[in-house]
Amino acid sequence: MSELFIKQSKQYAETRPCYPEELFEYIASKTPCHDLAWDVGTGSGQAARSLAGIFKNVIATDTSQKQLELAPKLPNISYEHTPPVMSIAEVEQKLTPKSSVDLVIVAQALHWFDLPNFYQQVKHVLKKPNGVLAAWCYTVPRVNSIVDTVFDRFYTVDSDPYWDPARKLVDDKYKSIEFPFEPVDGEENTGPFEFVTEQLMDLDGFFTYIRSWSAYQTAKEKGVELLSSHMIEAFKQTWNEGGDHGQKVVKFPVNLRIGKVEKQY
Repeated sequence: MSELFIKQSKQYAETRPCYPEELFEYIASKTPCHDLAWDVGTGSGQAARSLAGIFKNVIATDTSQKQLELAPKLPNISYEHTPPVMSIAEVEQKLTPKSSVDLVIVAQALHWFDLPNFYQQVKHVLKKPNGVLAAWCYTVPRVNSIVDTVFDRFYTVDSDPYWDPARKLVDDKYKSIEFPFEPVDGEENTGPFEFVTEQLMDLDGFFTYIRSWSAYQTAKEKGVELLSSHMIEAFKQTWNEGGDHGQKVVKFPVNLRIGKVEKQY
C-alpha cells in the first residue's frame, strides 16, 4: 500500500507524530537482548531513530524508496528498500538470517500487511524463545472539545468513504487484528496497551497532517478535495476560538500489541 503515501511523503515525514519515549522504554524492558531490531514499514524512520538509541543495530525496511530518502541517517541504522512480499529465502538474503533478531516492530503499518506471510517471516527471524514482536497504531488526534467536534464529523463522515477497509483495524485500536504470539513476561495478554504521544501543531501543520492521510490522497485522485474552503473555515473558527490563533498540543492515543514467539515454533 506504499503507493498511497508516495505523493505526500514530505508531509508524512514532517507532520506524523513521533512516538513517546515511554513506549520504547516499555518495549525494551520486555526484550531480553538489544543487539538487533527490525523496523518493518519504517516509512520516514520515526521509530527507527528511537530504536537506534537502544539497540546496537537496526534494520529499517520499507516498500517506498521516496519515504526512505527522508529518513534520518544514523550509523547503526541500515535502510533497505524491499518488495511488498518477500519469501523466507529473500528475507535471509536481503536482511538477516534465521533466529537473529531480538525485536521486530511495526509502527502504524501492520494493518496493510499480508499477515500470514509476514508472521511467518517474523517467527523465522526472531530469536527463540524470547524474541519479541511489537506493533502499534495511533488513532485520531485530540485537540480540545471544540476542535474535536469538527474533526470527528470530518473523519467519520467526509473522509470515511475514502479510507481503505484496513483502516477499521486502526479504529478498533488493533483489538481485532490477528496476533498469534504469546504474552511477554509480566503481562497476561498481548494488549492493546495504551500510550499517548503529543505534538505541538499550528493549524497549518494540522492541515498538513490531514493531507498526509491515504484517504486524502485517494479522495484527491477521485477529484474530491476533502479540505474544502468550507471545511477549512470550520476548522479555523474552532481552532481560533477565544482568540488563541497559535499552536496547540495535539494528543495521539497509541495502542500497542506486543508478544513473543511461541516456544514450540
